[in-house]
Amino acid sequence: MKSWGLLLVAALALSGSYAVDRNNFKTCDQSGFCKRLRGFKPEKSEYTLNLDTVLVHGNVLSAEVDTVDTSTQERKVLWHYAMRLSALVDGTFRVEIDEVDPLYPRYRTQLALNGEPKADGLKLLSNENGKLTLANSQGHKVVITAAPLKIEFLNQAGDVAVVLNDNAQLVVEPLRVKKERIDDEDGNAVEVEEEGTWGESFKSHHDSKPRGNEAVSLDFSFPDADNVYGIPEHTDKFALKTTTSGEPYRLFNLDVFEYELDSRMAIYGAVPVLYSHGPKHSAGVFWHNSAETWVDIVNYADSTVVSSLVNLVTGGQKRRVDARFISESGIVDVFVFLGEKPSDVFRQYVMLTGPAPLPPKFSLAYHQCRWNYVDEADVRSVDNGFDEHDIPADVIWLDIEYTDRKKYFTWDPLKFPNPAEMIANLTSKGRKLVTIIDPHVKREAGYFLHEDATELGYYVKDKDGKDYEGWCWPGSSSYLDFFNPVVSKYYSERYSFENFPGTSKDVHIWNDMNEPSVFNGPEITMPKDCRHYKPPQDGNDGLAAYWEHRHVHNEYGLWNIRATHEGMLQRADSKYRPFILTRSAFAGTQRYAAVWTGDNMAEWGFLAVSVPMCLSLASAGISFCGSDVGGFFKYPEAELMTRWYQAGAFQPFFRAHSHIETKRREPWLYDPATTALLRDANRRRYALIDFWYTLFYEHSVDGLPVMRALFQEYPKEEDTYTIDDQYLLGNKLLVRPVVEPGVSNVKVYLPGSATRTLWYDVDTYHAYPANGYLTFDVTLSKVPVFQRGGGIVLRKERVRRSSALMADDPYTIVVALDANGTSEGSLYIDDGETYEYRNNKYIYAKLAYEPSAMTYSFVNDKASYPTRSWVERIVIAGIKNPPKTAKLVQGEKQTSLQMTLHKGNDVLVVRKPAASMAQPWKIIFSY
Repeated sequence: MKSWGLLLVAALALSGSYAVDRNNFKTCDQSGFCKRLRGFKPEKSEYTLNLDTVLVHGNVLSAEVDTVDTSTQERKVLWHYAMRLSALVDGTFRVEIDEVDPLYPRYRTQLALNGEPKADGLKLLSNENGKLTLANSQGHKVVITAAPLKIEFLNQAGDVAVVLNDNAQLVVEPLRVKKERIDDEDGNAVEVEEEGTWGESFKSHHDSKPRGNEAVSLDFSFPDADNVYGIPEHTDKFALKTTTSGEPYRLFNLDVFEYELDSRMAIYGAVPVLYSHGPKHSAGVFWHNSAETWVDIVNYADSTVVSSLVNLVTGGQKRRVDARFISESGIVDVFVFLGEKPSDVFRQYVMLTGPAPLPPKFSLAYHQCRWNYVDEADVRSVDNGFDEHDIPADVIWLDIEYTDRKKYFTWDPLKFPNPAEMIANLTSKGRKLVTIIDPHVKREAGYFLHEDATELGYYVKDKDGKDYEGWCWPGSSSYLDFFNPVVSKYYSERYSFENFPGTSKDVHIWNDMNEPSVFNGPEITMPKDCRHYKPPQDGNDGLAAYWEHRHVHNEYGLWNIRATHEGMLQRADSKYRPFILTRSAFAGTQRYAAVWTGDNMAEWGFLAVSVPMCLSLASAGISFCGSDVGGFFKYPEAELMTRWYQAGAFQPFFRAHSHIETKRREPWLYDPATTALLRDANRRRYALIDFWYTLFYEHSVDGLPVMRALFQEYPKEEDTYTIDDQYLLGNKLLVRPVVEPGVSNVKVYLPGSATRTLWYDVDTYHAYPANGYLTFDVTLSKVPVFQRGGGIVLRKERVRRSSALMADDPYTIVVALDANGTSEGSLYIDDGETYEYRNNKYIYAKLAYEPSAMTYSFVNDKASYPTRSWVERIVIAGIKNPPKTAKLVQGEKQTSLQMTLHKGNDVLVVRKPAASMAQPWKIIFSY
């Protein structure tokens, strides 16, 4: 029998009713701490640095910060806080403010950082006139004004890039003991504390708030900034909007059923990193806090900001953006990035939280999913359908119905009686299987997972210390407490081949519903006063003995996928790279999993918003992003489905997925002409599979986004600052997906110097000079994609059933020449699935073309891989003075090569050079 939640979903789908129920989710005014602190806007900060306590040692300045009662003439200190300013490598600073002696320890986010940040030097340059000036080893400076407290960060050029507490909105609500009620003059009991201090309600849910108010807030100013970006996940533009006339952006991981477009509402992800950019410089801040957070933005160039406010705060300078973070709990813990360019600040953040590791190669190919493929015969039919219609695919996915009545780590004995055989049929073609494992555990007697968790105390507890019970797909459910290392270890062990029978190294995992989603919980999630494990310490009793869910909420999914990742490694002795997909996202998620944009709809607006959503996630370290191709809800008609496949083929994660109540939509179920277009889109993805793989290898090394906003590569070009309907892949390809119905042309912005930069249509090799916006004709089979002049892209034109079968196939090397007649590129090759590349079993090669020669050379001479792939042809686009002869030199062998010139579009084709990719080579041209 279906749960009430599934029945609701099905009923809405069948009725055609699709709209988020906003009443299920809080506004700022309904969130006690947001309403309380958002209205706090003093003229002068109450926080003062005590200069007598300043100590600089190593890379750290420590000092005491006091709050002062300004209502009387006497200077009365109310609260003492400890402040630490740390200089870190790569032009990064960290500021921490905590109570000196809190009533209970305040929560510090645990898992977002990729290890302890590396220290830089910090030197005190001056301490005079109530100001401290410090510098790191790279020449970045920090100026701290003591009274009222203000911290300015200057980049190497001496420009103020970030200011903390310029608008006096620093707040750290101190923990307090709850006071008893007192009687008024009439003998009536009255509450001493402000309403909502020790509890608040939302709809039928009551939050007990046993620690009382403990919110934190801080404002950031970005002088000379045109825009700010980041704080995913939201459904509006990449460049963030001013929020003064509406709701702030909300960061609180939630399962928002049928989320809406152009909204600042919280959805599945919450990554509290923000970047600023203007023509002079870029900067960034990372708000290291996992509690519910609201973010206000004020862009003084925005017409919604009153001019008097601009003049008052900025002296009439409109090129400035302010932001304010407000979190329910934790401490003030913020990292400041002073990179000069967008690439610098993106990299600084990613190196702090960790780049995505190199994924298995198959995961960059095409994935086919549905809720649900109903049985083994259905899986076999879908698998065979791709072969029968000559459409490549690498992965078949199984949603929750494959389990034995929603019990994870089991198989339905009637529908999936022989999973090992089913999986072997897939792997014989180079394909994989992904199965879903959600964090809710069915409360059913005899179910091993529930029995163990109950007996051993592994569940999250409610406010009274009992196992928390909520409602999700299985019905009555409880949730494992991954913050307990013993619980995470137990959960990881469930992924072993012995504990999850039928699985193999070719079965990978989808962690869904891990916000966590609780159908009958407040805002469809876990109550904030639930209790999580806290490491035992001396004197840990009462409120100090556990963390509340309010402290850790946005981290919960991260701990879930970390435990999954560890289990996937352990099941095969850490030999194979796992693939995991997660819906919940937080800082650091990229170290363990890919992310998709959740339960979208088959509407043009959701196709369009997939671009800014993935750009925002990529800037926040999560490059492995995509949307459900075709939309999860509703049914996409042929044109929308075609455009979505074409767009998905050029996004990092490429998966088609659909709701259980929608009409089946495998590519061959459309009319033959549409099927042909969907086939072409998939084949385009597979032709570039090694290009994608190389991009992800380079991301794992340098941390730069795979999918890039134009302003990242063209930071001085102001027209690019708000463009988010097109993007770059690395710095080689420019993609402008068609996301509008019925259009015959689209505008594409070609960035760069009009006299120096060329962009080549990847279908025709026609060159277009960079000249801002141009209009290009499109047909249903055409999507504007351009290769940058000066970039080399490698393709595999012999597309097969799966990427694994193409591993040793030959390459076509496409050389797009710049204005100087030169070009360069790179290629990464390994076995595609193991960690042997860490033992130098790989090839990372650079390709360089100049009129006299083309070279293929290894970056690491100690690394090698026995690939059997070779060069089938070389296409040189934009050649004005073609050579007369070409000679391949590889080892001691020299071979004369044949060439064909296509004069109409200045393309020279070197035919069948047959150079091996396992060794360096060189082609010498003569004129």
